[in-house]
Amino acid sequence: MSGNNTRVAVDIGGTFTDLVAVRDGTLSLEKASTTPANYADGVIDALSKSDLSLPDIEQFVHGTTVVINAITEREGEPCALITTDGFRDVLDITRANRPDMFNFRYEKPEPFVPRRDRFEVRERVDQSGSVVTSLEPDDVRDAVAEIRDRGIETIAVAYLNAYANPEHERRTRALIAEEFSDAYVTLSHELTEEYREYERTNTAVLNSYVRPIADDYLTTLEAHLDENGVDGNRYVMQSNAGTSSFEQARQSPIEMVESGPVGGVFGAARVGEHVGEPDVISFDMGGTTAKTSLVEDGEVDIDTEYWLESSAREEGYPVQIPVVDIVEIGAGGGSIAWVDKGDSINVGPKSAGADPGPACYGRGGTEPTVTDANLVTGRLNPDYFLGGEMELEVDRAEASLESVADAFGTSPREAAHGILRVVNSNMAHALKQVSLRRGYDPREFVLVASGGAGGLHAATLGRELGVKETIVPRAPGQFSAWGMLLTDLRRDYVRTLVRPFEAAAAETVDDAFATMADRAREAFAAEDVPADDIDVERSVDLRYDGQEHTVQTPIRANGSRLTADAIERTIERFHRLHEQAYNFRLEDPVEVVNLRLTATADVPKPTIDVLDRSGRPSDARRDVRLVDFGAEGSHETAIYARSSLPTEARFDGPAIVEEPACTTLVHPDQTCRVDEYGNLRISQQ
Repeated sequence: MSGNNTRVAVDIGGTFTDLVAVRDGTLSLEKASTTPANYADGVIDALSKSDLSLPDIEQFVHGTTVVINAITEREGEPCALITTDGFRDVLDITRANRPDMFNFRYEKPEPFVPRRDRFEVRERVDQSGSVVTSLEPDDVRDAVAEIRDRGIETIAVAYLNAYANPEHERRTRALIAEEFSDAYVTLSHELTEEYREYERTNTAVLNSYVRPIADDYLTTLEAHLDENGVDGNRYVMQSNAGTSSFEQARQSPIEMVESGPVGGVFGAARVGEHVGEPDVISFDMGGTTAKTSLVEDGEVDIDTEYWLESSAREEGYPVQIPVVDIVEIGAGGGSIAWVDKGDSINVGPKSAGADPGPACYGRGGTEPTVTDANLVTGRLNPDYFLGGEMELEVDRAEASLESVADAFGTSPREAAHGILRVVNSNMAHALKQVSLRRGYDPREFVLVASGGAGGLHAATLGRELGVKETIVPRAPGQFSAWGMLLTDLRRDYVRTLVRPFEAAAAETVDDAFATMADRAREAFAAEDVPADDIDVERSVDLRYDGQEHTVQTPIRANGSRLTADAIERTIERFHRLHEQAYNFRLEDPVEVVNLRLTATADVPKPTIDVLDRSGRPSDARRDVRLVDFGAEGSHETAIYARSSLPTEARFDGPAIVEEPACTTLVHPDQTCRVDEYGNLRISQQ
């Protein structure tokens, strides 16, 4: 390893690609435009702009939107599905509990595999894993021949109850290799050993859909890194707030579906932990989207019931992998404002992105965006965007707002305020969705805001929710990338095992956990991680006999073996958690549905150090600017350089704190202080 001890994280966003490097305890930050034509170019651009010695990088962590973009934009590769005889239509049947029950024009989501490319084969395994009908090899060969003749190169295999006995899926892969060795093959049981046929099948399909694109992308990125002398350990950020190797990411790219945003959630949890506020609402507003998640008692919420593109009116698509619970909406700095047929202003989900970007970028964009609105109201400094690297054009921003202003007979500035009110309302709705609507009181939480646009809106949203404080951490513009450096190597395993959860089940459950732990050790061994460096946590999904849904309950056994006493303590813990969630408990028998095992291995991380900077707030005051706060009026506003603000400084709003990748707004009725870690802490006066 290099003596320079350099660790780097790169996060590709919709508009910018962010880089954070920690070198001998020193933090380096960089930002480059995202390059949609070839995302790897943006990564190399960010590395090239930095002052890093690339051969000295010993750890490279990468978060990417490649997978989620391929799915949402429908740019994946055509794939085929091989499934059990009689189950060809599971992707069309979906679930009966559709979200918009009284909409007679409701249409189910279009499957990612058309019916003509789904093939049935004779085989059957029951829920206990016993073979009812043996696999018919000729059916597989015929299906593969048809798939190959159609020019389809990706194949998902999802058999009924394969989670209980995957032998038929494994045999099918061997048969595919004989007939079509170049095909990308995904076996459902390798992604999830959890029951629910539709969810498991769709997960396998989506993995196949994005696998060639992810493979090409990671191969291109690796080649770029090799050419530039970056030969340290390479990791990819996963949706479960852990990291994996590039090779593992190639096999299961669907695990990167929320690769970028989870770094910000994990970073927010750690910031809250350091300032003594373990209950956190994470808010990340970038150029394209705004993401939010709730962290309770320092623990990031991870679940396997995740749905892409779901809303109050749309069912979406299930992905049965561990994903941090994130609500994401199309509200970013580049989100485009438009007027609908009912003469109402809407913002997003369409974004100007990186190319051409908002109108004020001067790169050919003409449609009004949130960034244009912030510029016209004086909240953004046109001469200090990205630290002065890019000059914003106020005239172009005003011209873009004319279309909205003309629709209401107002000025561009009034139109800008309308846009800001709408986007703030949309983001407040998302924040309430992860807090109030789930039974949490925002007044007991702090809001940790990040992203290039997060600081401009955080104080407004924090005031509306009534949070204890709004915190803007250091390096907010690259915060997701910084959060990636705080994560561990991680593997999550889920296995369905439905049976009574009682003392007599201890040996059976313990043996199943042991098998899962062996799989984790094998996976880490492939990445040269010693078994002694692996930490394992176990939990079970429990329910009262006769219920449908479960409560995830941790197992805290004193030893490595699961004993009858540990079972009894876990049942009592389940009763408490069930009562907390649903306000009642029963004396009914308890049943286990799923076993969950999380294995982690520690990697070097940057520390969150106390910042020692003396002086007075006036030392950091660089200017005064007229800023329009809408209903609060226009005010001569002090402009502070964040890099010069002393620790423990305190100043009243109105104020703006500028740094190269983020601008933080403080309202006239608010106070901002700088804590010992350099965080901005905004509260009501």
